[in-house]
Amino acid sequence: MIVKTVLMLLVFIVPLVIINTGIVTSIWLIFTLYIISGFGMAGIGMGVMHDAIHNSYSKNQKVNQYLGYTLNLIGANASIWKIQHNVLHHTFTNIEEADDDINPPFFLRFTPHTKRYFIHKFQHIYSWFFYGLSTVSWVTAKDFVRMARFKKMGFFKGGNAFNTELMKVIGWKVLSFGFVLVLPIIMAPVAWWIIVLAFISMHFVTGLMITTVFQLAHIVPTTEYPLPNEEGIVEGDWASHQLFTTSNFSPKSRLFSWCIGGLNYQIEHHLLPNICHVHYRKISHIVAQTAKEYGLPYHNNHNFVSAVGEHFKMLRQLGKMDNLRAG
Repeated sequence: MIVKTVLMLLVFIVPLVIINTGIVTSIWLIFTLYIISGFGMAGIGMGVMHDAIHNSYSKNQKVNQYLGYTLNLIGANASIWKIQHNVLHHTFTNIEEADDDINPPFFLRFTPHTKRYFIHKFQHIYSWFFYGLSTVSWVTAKDFVRMARFKKMGFFKGGNAFNTELMKVIGWKVLSFGFVLVLPIIMAPVAWWIIVLAFISMHFVTGLMITTVFQLAHIVPTTEYPLPNEEGIVEGDWASHQLFTTSNFSPKSRLFSWCIGGLNYQIEHHLLPNICHVHYRKISHIVAQTAKEYGLPYHNNHNFVSAVGEHFKMLRQLGKMDNLRAG
């Protein structure tokens, strides 16, 4: 984890430092450096901050806290993500409205329980483009939208809690955007719009990688989308719920697993989020055997390509499938 953390931070930071020196005059080299930085940003998101914010990076909570700030460094916010991911997604996985991961803009449909529009017939084609734009949206607007929503849900308690957190979010974003976008515009000897396009290219790489990896774990034909009953109760226990709503993929590729922070073992992560991802491969055999013993599903796509194909298939199905609540 230490080696990975240092490597991912260097891959993210060093290309931007080179750009900020102003010595790079080639437009194509600037784009290349930004894209390399995008790979580092994805590595931080999947392999560093994810474990840290789950408190699974280290037994020392200060280490987890400070490494969680690497998410702030790349433009998002650890406190907001902790609510959205740790609390909502991990508690209410694949439950419409409660799980923020399946509450996208209207032109994307990730659950059979939401309204279907005509445009959804084509979402298996155009979704990938919007996956690439997801982190741009995240760092510019989505954090603030989520903050407003979470305030209504009662997550910010105390008179000044919301305003204090808002100031922290803005401060971190000023720092991140200053280093990643504003300083390059000032220092690089190219037009400002070149830097903006390169910045978007960096985020497109990050967004496409991160969003695709997370989608393969939950938006596939084998996973379920349970709903609460009239009393607001979801049937079954929490652990079984995670098995019904989550899928693994590409379990035999150690290099791939290392690169994406063990997120191909999503079942193990959802059941045991307090365990560092470097242990998922070894415990996956125990989890699979236990699921089999109790007659519970253990969804798994054998490689990344087949998992992408299954997600593509599910997007197409959701684009044709009527709203189950209406039906």
